[in-house]
Amino acid sequence: MDRKGWVMRALEALRFATFQEIQRYLDEEGEPFSKKELQDTLKALAQEGKVEEKEGTYRLARKRGGGEAFAKLFED
Repeated sequence: MDRKGWVMRALEALRFATFQEIQRYLDEEGEPFSKKELQDTLKALAQEGKVEEKEGTYRLARKRGGGEAFAKLFED
């Protein structure tokens, strides 16, 4: 699994988590990330819209409605 996959897995398990909580989870799972690696990965996931951050707490981005998926599917 790549770095993004591990961070997504951590957020699925933790639901809402601080940077330190995510780092601790990854360490316990045997996938230690450096501080910079984790910061870069969280930033990339946020830019992709897969993770939301508010006041230092991270979570998976909310799922958008089916209407958006339908619109993407049938864009002209």
